[in-house]
Amino acid sequence: MEGPTPVSALIHAATMVTAGIFVMLRCCYLFEFSNSLLIFISFVGCLTSVFAGTVGFLQNDIKKVIAYSTCSQLGFMTFICGCSGYIISIFHLFNHGFFKALLFLGAGSIIHSLMDEQDIRKMGGLVNLLPFTYIIFLIGSLSLSGFLFTTGYYSKDVILELLYSNININLRFIYYLTLFSVMFTVLYSIRLLFFVFYDHYRGYYIKLLYIKESDYLITFVLFVLVFFSIFICQKNHIQ
Repeated sequence: MEGPTPVSALIHAATMVTAGIFVMLRCCYLFEFSNSLLIFISFVGCLTSVFAGTVGFLQNDIKKVIAYSTCSQLGFMTFICGCSGYIISIFHLFNHGFFKALLFLGAGSIIHSLMDEQDIRKMGGLVNLLPFTYIIFLIGSLSLSGFLFTTGYYSKDVILELLYSNININLRFIYYLTLFSVMFTVLYSIRLLFFVFYDHYRGYYIKLLYIKESDYLITFVLFVLVFFSIFICQKNHIQ
């Protein structure tokens, strides 16, 4: 499904795609009756995370890369439910909403400034032309990757800690797949930043004459989401 970036930010950060996780959290008491079902949930969630991460790494549409990262993070939320970490799952769901909305709205700002160009192979060198957008996109990517002291770091760190503390013969394979998925999250985030901001510009040079930052209303919203992507964290409440 495709839509404008504000719609994508809404459905990927707060509503539609996260509805399945919410239903799973509401039905959590049923899963505890079967250990085999919990292992199956963890395995499916882990495979989803790895598959979406590898597919997102190969995408060239800036919105598709971010969309597949959402699918990968949903896999994170699913397999931690298989470890009975339901509160941690909704904690990551809460944090994920902020930096994913930031990334989608930042991508919309980039697409609009380049006259509706979405192919990252036709971008590049925007770090000097769109400095504010670069900063907010960098912060969103760092939070998505779980960089130290960002919002995504605290929820991802708790997920990996819980999975490691519960590791056994059934979960060992899932744990290593999870680390593999985390690595791909970092890789496609770096690839996206490199193609859009660091590499030389590869599109039509006429577009550079009209490139500009978004207006103050969008800038204000992005600034608020940047604040939430760094400082909104309630780790002490889940311990």
